[in-house]
Amino acid sequence: MLGIIAAAAAMFAATNIDDIVVLTVLFLASAKGRPRPWEIVGGQYLGFITLVGISVLAALGLTLVPDEWVGWLGLVPLAIGVVGLIRFLRRRGEEEAEGAVSAVGLLSVAGITIANGADNIAIYTPIFRTMRPQDTVVTIIVFLILVAVWCVLGRVVGTHPKVTETLEKIEHWLVPAVFIGLGLFILASSGVVPRLFGA
Repeated sequence: MLGIIAAAAAMFAATNIDDIVVLTVLFLASAKGRPRPWEIVGGQYLGFITLVGISVLAALGLTLVPDEWVGWLGLVPLAIGVVGLIRFLRRRGEEEAEGAVSAVGLLSVAGITIANGADNIAIYTPIFRTMRPQDTVVTIIVFLILVAVWCVLGRVVGTHPKVTETLEKIEHWLVPAVFIGLGLFILASSGVVPRLFGA
């Protein structure tokens, strides 16, 4: 049992280390009003449960979402980042500008989590296929507990006074830049861009 728990924790950390950056940026943006903390946590859980569900179904031989379609979800963070950057550029001269990603809500956070989790599906599927059902259940429970730990870490870093003070001057373009970069990375690494241009 301890071996399964340790393996699950290691697998979660390896496949979700980039989520810490995303969660930190989301909680940094939440200081401006949106997304609200419950939307970040709820969206993270909704997205992650979807990823695990797809992986379990794929392990059972059912392809719920073709791999090439998952990459298109990179458009979600890309669009959020572009809109946030445009909003910042338009409101740059105003003192009370809205948060750069104020339009992000529960479903948007879930979409970002799913889009950023294509590698999770690729790794979880073969592992779930070789696990006993009870070990799979334990692994999923460990995953769900660690999602909460990840959210706490993201909130601690994203709302830490020294961090927010340091990032305050650049957060209006930093937050959109992170989402634009994430979106482009997902589109490129999933092979969507080469297929789009017929490469």
